[in-house]
Amino acid sequence: MSTLSAVAQPAAPTVETLNARADLLLPQIAAGAAQRERERQLPYEAVAQIAAAGLFTTRIPTRYGGAGGAVKDVIALLVRIAAADSNVAQALRPGFGFVEGLLASTAEGAEAERERWFARYLEGAVVGNAGWEIGSANGSVSARIVREGDHYRASGSKYYSTGSLYADWVSAVALDENDQPVSFILPRDRQGLELLDDFDAMGQRLTASGTTHLHDVLVRPEEIRTRTVEEGKRTIVTPFLQLFLASVQAGIARNALNDAVDFANRHARPIKHSTATRSVDDPYVELSVGDISARAFTAEAVVLRAAESIDRAWAADLQPQAVDQAAVEVAQAQYIAAESALKAAEWLFDVGGASTTGRSHNLDRHWRNARTVANHNPRQWKAAAVGAWQLKGTPPPTSGLF
Repeated sequence: MSTLSAVAQPAAPTVETLNARADLLLPQIAAGAAQRERERQLPYEAVAQIAAAGLFTTRIPTRYGGAGGAVKDVIALLVRIAAADSNVAQALRPGFGFVEGLLASTAEGAEAERERWFARYLEGAVVGNAGWEIGSANGSVSARIVREGDHYRASGSKYYSTGSLYADWVSAVALDENDQPVSFILPRDRQGLELLDDFDAMGQRLTASGTTHLHDVLVRPEEIRTRTVEEGKRTIVTPFLQLFLASVQAGIARNALNDAVDFANRHARPIKHSTATRSVDDPYVELSVGDISARAFTAEAVVLRAAESIDRAWAADLQPQAVDQAAVEVAQAQYIAAESALKAAEWLFDVGGASTTGRSHNLDRHWRNARTVANHNPRQWKAAAVGAWQLKGTPPPTSGLF
C-alpha cells in the first residue's frame, strides 16, 4: 500500500488554493528583488517560502496529495514568480523539472519513485541540479560513478548547478564503468558534496548556478534514479524545461512593465520641451510604456499557448507526433519571449531620462537577466528548427535544447 494512502492525509490543495497563496507571497518576494540583486543577497528565504507554500506540488496528481494541475497552470504560476524575481523563478527549474520527469517515467520502479518523491515534495522538499559540465562538447559528461561494495562513489565537477544552494536534494549524472550515464540524487549535506557560489554571469546572478564538486561522494543504491532521457529520443520533459526558460522571459517583460509604470509615476520628469507637465502625460512616455506592455502581453500569451500544446501531448498519451508538435511550439514561444523581454527591458530606459540608469534603481537588471536567459539556447537554432518543420516536416533535434 502506498505510504500516502496508508494514513489519513489532509485534503490536497487545489490550483486555486496555491494561486491564492502565491497572491500573498509574491509581493513580498518582489519587494526585495532589486536590492538582493544589487547586493548579491541569495534568496534563500524566498525559495523556502515557495516550497512551504506547496507551489512545487501544482502538477502532482491529486491521488498523491497534489493539486493535479496542468502544465499551463505551472507556466502561468512561473510567469508570476518571474515577474516578482526572475532569479528565484529560474532557481526553481530543477525542482519543477524533477516532477515532470517523475510523471513521464515509464521505467521499472517509476511508481515507487513517484510515491517516495511526491511525498517529499508535499513535505516541502526542494530539489536542485548539478548537471552541465565544461571543457568538451556541450552536454557531455566526464564525472564518474563506480561501484564500491554495496554502494557507489561519484567524483567530478559540475559547473552549472542551478538552484542547488537552496536545495535539500541535489541531482546529478555521471558515467559508470561502461561509460553509460547514471542519474542519482543526494541529500544536500552529504559529505563530499561541495557547492560553490561562484556563478559570475552578468545576469540571473542569484540563481545559484555555480560549481558543484563531487569529492568521492557516497551514493547509496536507493539514490540511483531511473533515467527519463535517452540519447536520440525525445521526452516531453525537454519541451517543458525549455518552456520554463521562456516563462522566465515573460516574467522579466512583465517586471520591466511594472518598473516602467512605477518609475514614470514616482521618479520621471518631463523633458524641457515636452508638452506635458507630468511625465505620465508625455505622449512618448505613453508610447514607451505601451510598447513594453504589448511585449509583456505577447510573451505571456505565447508561453501559455505553448503550454497548452504540452498539455495536448499528455492528453494524446505522449504520441511522438504530439510531442514533436509541442517541441516546435515551445521553440516558437522561446524565440518570441526572448525578443519581447529584451526589447521591453530596453524600452524601459525611454520612460525617463538619465536618472533611469541610476544604480539605486537597478533597472538594468531586466536586460541583463533577459540576455542571460536568452543565451542558454541560441535563438537562431530555435527559429531554424521551426522553419525546417514548416518547410519540410523535419522533426526538431532530439537534443536537450528542444
